[in-house]
Amino acid sequence: QEQLVESGGGSVQTGGSLRLSCAGFGRVVGNGAVGWFRQTPGRERELVAAIERDHDGIVYHDSVKGRFTISLANAKTSVYLEMNSLKPEDTAVYYCNVGYAAELLRRPENALDPWGQGTLVTVSS
Repeated sequence: QEQLVESGGGSVQTGGSLRLSCAGFGRVVGNGAVGWFRQTPGRERELVAAIERDHDGIVYHDSVKGRFTISLANAKTSVYLEMNSLKPEDTAVYYCNVGYAAELLRRPENALDPWGQGTLVTVSS
């Protein structure tokens, strides 16, 4: 089984931008979905955005709508998360994972693969 590998995190100031990349999910289950999640110490992991392989379904956490964009690339073997207008509250470790549908990934327990190491995003005020 391929290992999920996230990259692209870093430290930026409020209002800055980053693009996260995820690889290692050579297969997406059927017409399933890939999602980006984030977690901070003491808080549960939450879905940030998810996209379905056929592009018909994209979901975003309310707090990132209009600022973040999720997309598939490289024959749908990579997923990007373009993050703009970053805020301190976006600071977290970001992870990617796969599932059967974008809406199902709103509950991270529905993710299907082992979690990777994640990539840290730090936004300073």
